[in-house]
This record gives sequence, C-alpha cells and structure tokens, in this order.
Amino acid sequence: MNFMSDNAAGAAPEIIAALARANDGMAASYGGDTVTARLTEKLSTFFEKEVAVFPVATGTAANALALATLTPHYGAVFCHEGSHIHVDECGAPEFYSGAKLVPLAGAQGKLTVTGLKSSLAHFNRGFVHHVQPATISITQATELGTVYTPGEVSALSQFAAHEKLALHMDGARFANALAHLKCSPAEVTWKAGLDALSFGATKNGALGAEAVIFFDPARAADISYRRKKAGHLFSKMRFLSAQIEALLDNGLWLRLASNANAMATRLSEGLQVLSGYAIVQPVQANEVFVKVPSEAAMKSLEGAGAKFYLWEPVTDGRPLIRLVCSFATSAQEVDAFIKLAKAGA
Repeated sequence: MNFMSDNAAGAAPEIIAALARANDGMAASYGGDTVTARLTEKLSTFFEKEVAVFPVATGTAANALALATLTPHYGAVFCHEGSHIHVDECGAPEFYSGAKLVPLAGAQGKLTVTGLKSSLAHFNRGFVHHVQPATISITQATELGTVYTPGEVSALSQFAAHEKLALHMDGARFANALAHLKCSPAEVTWKAGLDALSFGATKNGALGAEAVIFFDPARAADISYRRKKAGHLFSKMRFLSAQIEALLDNGLWLRLASNANAMATRLSEGLQVLSGYAIVQPVQANEVFVKVPSEAAMKSLEGAGAKFYLWEPVTDGRPLIRLVCSFATSAQEVDAFIKLAKAGA
C-alpha cells in the first residue's frame, strides 16, 4: 500500500518493451535518430499542430529550461506559492533562467486573474530597480490534485497576452488532468493560449522521460543551446523519446492515467464516509488530501504498512496526509487501505 507518490511506481511494461526495441541496432546520437523524429511528428498529431519538441530526463529540467527560454534573466515568473517550481526544484528555474519567481496565493492550488492583477500592481515596467514581469507558470494538475479547465487556462492566457506575458504549464500530471477533463490535448493548451508545456511522462508510467513543447516553434530558437549547456542533451536520446512515443501509441497515456484517477476516486469515496476522515480538496486527478482523526490513527496506518506523505505540520491534532495513486495502483490496495482506516476509526 504505497501511496507516497506516483513516482514510487515502476515503469509500465509497454515502456520497457519500447526501450528494448530502441536498443536494437545502431542509431544516430543527440536526437538525430528516427525515434526522436517520429516523436515530434506524433506529438504534432497529438496536439493538432506543428510543435517543437525537446526531450529531457526530468521534470525539473523541463520546467527550468522552458522558463529560461521564455523569460529574460531580469524577468519575473509568476507562479502559485505551492507550485513545484517554487517549493520542490531547489531553485533550478531561477538558476537556469536568472529570473525571479514570484509566488502567489490561490485557492485549490490555482492562479487567478485577480491574484495576478494584484501582484502586477506592485511592479513598475521599465523601472530599473524592479524585475520585469515576463511569464506566468501554472501546474496541470495542480499540487493539490485539482485541474484547470480550458476556460480557466484561456482566461489566464488572455490576461497574459494583454500584459505581454508568456504562459507556461508544468504538466507533470498532464495526462491525469486530461483524463479528468475528457477534452483534447489541444483544447487545454495552445487553443486556450498556452505558449509552452512541460509534458510529463515519468509520473504516468515512464522510466524517466519528459519533454519541453513549444506551440510556436519560433519561440524555441535557443532552447537547444540551453539544453546542451545544462547537460540535458542526451547522447542516446532515442531512449527518452521511445518512452514518450510508447505512451502516445494506442492511447496508453490515457489508460494509465485513467487508472490512477479512478483509484484516487475510489479511495476518496471510501474514506469520506468514515468517521473522523475529511477530504479537503476536490479529487479531480490522482491525488487525495485527507484529514485523519488523530496522530494515533495516522501512526496506526503507518504501522500496518501504509505509506503516504504528511502534507503539513500537525496543528490541530488531525494530520493532513496526501495519498497518490498511480497507473499501477490496484483496487485491492485501495480497499485494503480503506479497511485499515475503518478499523482504526
């Protein structure tokens, strides 16, 4: 019963098979291989337009390089105060871009036009003593497991366009968001005004692969050099590309993400009826945030072998924990956790 993270799961069998196929024979290095070329074509079909694609190994690299490409080194990147780029990437976006992250509050892990307007009011454009507003970065699905609708992305992009800001999306759980929205990838990205996407694969069954995607290839003019300088131009790029290609083939990405989401829904529905348990965020993707009755109840779950993340320090005697489901999470694991919680309730 490991609900620590979707990163705790291994790789999907289809991904391992794709890596074995990519390992057959010789191939051109540094992205000059046929697998990487096919990936660009398939992602262009996936998004219904020509896109520029840059595979990297980690989500941190994808976010940092995307933001560095969109943002001048004297610029400001507006993000949610709980976002991965602000809390969990050890300053990598600032290191690679030289820009300043500006964290903002927002309910359910989301940025709003109102919050952005309020923050922008404190910046003087053209004033040499201030960093200059340049980019907005949103997370899909958010760090609280909620999902931006196409309408919400569109509202942010319209504001960004009005303020001459770029719009970036950290899509570490992009597949989980799409599985919830049941819309096309295009509808919640470039059709809604998005400029760049960090396309997540690792959390959805890949061994270790992400991609930076630009919806206007002209905006990607210098990321190739940034990627090389950052040490993320893999010599055997085909092994990254093959993982993402396998996810795209035959809708594997959606099947894997749908299982993770379904298990999270099953988990939340089983816990919310138990005395002392309270779901504190809408369950829209594959994460469940739940208050448990007491620290003793939490320790009882841990003692029985359940693994999860204590989300914030305990202040009221009732721990808030995060439970994350993955492509590999089974109904049996979920039901076993619910049974343990019920026994200790």
